[in-house]
Amino acid sequence: MNKYHNRYIITGGPGSGKSTLLNKLSEQGYQCFEEISRIVIQEQHQIGGDKVPWQNLSEFAEICYERMSYQLTECKAEGKCFFDRGLPDIIAYVRRGNLTVPLKYFKKSDQYNQTVFLAPPWKEIFINDAERPESFEDAKEISVFLKNTYEELGFTVVELPKYSATERAQFITNYLVADNDL
Repeated sequence: MNKYHNRYIITGGPGSGKSTLLNKLSEQGYQCFEEISRIVIQEQHQIGGDKVPWQNLSEFAEICYERMSYQLTECKAEGKCFFDRGLPDIIAYVRRGNLTVPLKYFKKSDQYNQTVFLAPPWKEIFINDAERPESFEDAKEISVFLKNTYEELGFTVVELPKYSATERAQFITNYLVADNDL
């Protein structure tokens, strides 16, 4: 068992229900970490900055990398931690932007459990907002980049069913119990 066995990533394209699911897991007492990229985008909008993925992907990725690295240090040794996106998400987004991925992004990607939960594109719940301007077609493409990146990095990708957030949280806890990980 790797020493990061208690750090789980929930990934997926924009608007696939990740944040809502993390809120449910938090309500159940798990330590959960919100999506850094969304926070960075909100901050950039507030200051009129350009460090957003659709204007300055490399700078945006660097900010996310630093903050996500810090999140890892905040995960308590006891109990499970769930992250709304992980460092491999940055790799996938940078690849999708046809940019060179800095080596350091790969080096910390092994600091999570090798099981990753993927929220697939889900048209019925997908919505746009100021931090999520991507189309549903973009969300589907991003999801493919994410899945491929995680698999290339040796993660086991478990696709979440299109259930309510409560049922998805139960799916995860059932999966981890069945996998003797909870």
